[in-house]
Amino acid sequence: MLSKSQARAFFLGGTLFFSAIFIFLTVDSVRQNDKRTNADKLTPQVLEGKKIWEHNNCMGCHTLLGEGGYYAPDLTKVVEKRGDAWIRVFLDDPEAMFPGERKMVKYDFTEDEKTNIIAFLEWVGNIDSNGWPPEPNISKSSLGASPASESKTTNTTPQPEKYAQLCVACHAVGGVGGNVGPSLDKVGTKYDLEYLEKWLKDPQAVKPGTNMPKLPLSDQERKDITAYLFGLK
Repeated sequence: MLSKSQARAFFLGGTLFFSAIFIFLTVDSVRQNDKRTNADKLTPQVLEGKKIWEHNNCMGCHTLLGEGGYYAPDLTKVVEKRGDAWIRVFLDDPEAMFPGERKMVKYDFTEDEKTNIIAFLEWVGNIDSNGWPPEPNISKSSLGASPASESKTTNTTPQPEKYAQLCVACHAVGGVGGNVGPSLDKVGTKYDLEYLEKWLKDPQAVKPGTNMPKLPLSDQERKDITAYLFGLK
């Protein structure tokens, strides 16, 4: 059992020791702050994007770095996952990209405003967040993916730029891409060119109620993507 003087010394010594550790960690965190948050990349576009984010209370529904509302998806890595082109199309009409599902407001942003928002979200996504948000511990097989068949998919037609900008956010080929929609491996063995083009032109007309949105594609872009998909054998 400690005497009063020993207890006092223990208390004061422990307080000083842990206070020193706390001060050291605080100073170290502040020292790394600029580097880990990419402070040198705070461009006027990023700052304007943050103003738009705050003005429209986006945090009321979305989270960034774990902070915000949990009604809508976390957007910390949204630019990395979806890409610039996909986000622009989504902001034009959120519900059209997720027919019958998405409840996000259509804000009618200008092109400059969309550029600023994306710049802000890209800056956030490049912050060193120690692995946040964590990736779900779900195997591809549980999502319906088939690694064996994916590895055997062949295609001599080059992947169109518009496919890489939009389609890859939801669909995977050869295990690369999103898992929101079905894998497109060997889709060319299941459907002919005419069907694929009709599908891309207006998915709802082919299959009412489908979650596939009507993408803003030009005739040539649709033709290029159709040829690529048909080549997935």
